Amino acid sequence: MKPEKKVTNLNANFVNMMIYGIPNCNTVKKARTWLEENGFHAEFHDFKKKGISMEKLNEWCKVFGWEQVLNKKGTTWRALSAELQQSVKDQKTAVEVLLQHNSAIKRPVIEVGGKPVLISFNEDQYAAVLK
Repeated sequence: MKPEKKVTNLNANFVNMMIYGIPNCNTVKKARTWLEENGFHAEFHDFKKKGISMEKLNEWCKVFGWEQVLNKKGTTWRALSAELQQSVKDQKTAVEVLLQHNSAIKRPVIEVGGKPVLISFNEDQYAAVLK
């Protein structure tokens, strides 16, 4: 399944912006700082405390692709057993692992109006999509 095309050129000052992540993650901190400095107010969803649903993960995978949602470069992924890592072969198995090990989700994920528009943090990409 091909990821959907990302939304571009959104207007500033969204009423309904959500940032999903973990508060002590450096990438999340950079994204939150950028949003604040550029006049965006985003509600924060700490998925370590509040969790994340299978439906939400599947929605993100549909937009970004499961390979992008699953952070294979992070310490959580590297700490998983080789057997568990090798069991991840598609969106279904990736989501199953992410439900159990939500620190392996690439973060942050930014939603506007309930729709996922950005994953991870890249200043140029944020400027292009959100301004």
